[in-house]
Amino acid sequence: MAESEIKQQLVIIGGAEDKDGECQILREFVRRAGSTKARIVILTAATELPREVGENYIRVFERLGAEDIRIIDTETRQDASSSTALEAINKATGVFFTGGDQKRITSTLKDTEIDAAIHQRYSEGIVVGGTSAGAAVMPDVMIVEGDSETNPRIEIVEMGPGMGFLPGVVIDQHFSQRGRLGRLIAALAQQPAVLGFGIDENTAMVVTDSQFEVIGQGCITVVDESDAVHSNVDDILKDEPLAICGAKLHILPNGYKFDLKTRKPILDNRSMQS
Repeated sequence: MAESEIKQQLVIIGGAEDKDGECQILREFVRRAGSTKARIVILTAATELPREVGENYIRVFERLGAEDIRIIDTETRQDASSSTALEAINKATGVFFTGGDQKRITSTLKDTEIDAAIHQRYSEGIVVGGTSAGAAVMPDVMIVEGDSETNPRIEIVEMGPGMGFLPGVVIDQHFSQRGRLGRLIAALAQQPAVLGFGIDENTAMVVTDSQFEVIGQGCITVVDESDAVHSNVDDILKDEPLAICGAKLHILPNGYKFDLKTRKPILDNRSMQS
């Protein structure tokens, strides 16, 4: 494949995706990984139950027809230089980060040989997916933890380094189910990023190069601060309420697309519909 034809693909899931029914989201991940020729590596670094969680995904991916599925469990950073793990990643057509605690992913994998291998394979066109904590780590700066169901204040969210597959944005998951608009806005206010994505459960943003499509039962909430006319972030203490004026909000359900470069929804003929 010519370098210009290589597509960078991400399947970023808001958590609690369907694993027993139609499996729309995981089905799309397997399809992009090569369908019945898919060779999938499941990374369980985020969870304290790696075997149980990993085997659950093996069951789903086997049912969908993937050719080969491997679990890589990294309890320590030393595990992230395993020759067996590196060989599996180098042969993989898809890499999937499970849910759990996103801090466990970055503490054991970031800046390791496995990290470098996944980024190399990603640049070569394999699909990288992640759910819940595995979604949170996709940006270069991630939400580590924070309070839900509250108004935006600097103190309600802690940020930290992510894995850098989708830089320049902020991602939050379990979004509408846990009332996380306030913490997404608080996270955006602390970062140079101007785009924030809140992904509902059983919903995914499927990224191909500079665009994504929404699939699943919920919505993706897009907060765009690029044209904001006012913010008080430089004038308040960390426990005082944030003010942001002029930001844009998009609510995108299944089938809608978004251009990451122009920061605009791709409406096609939808804008002609009443």
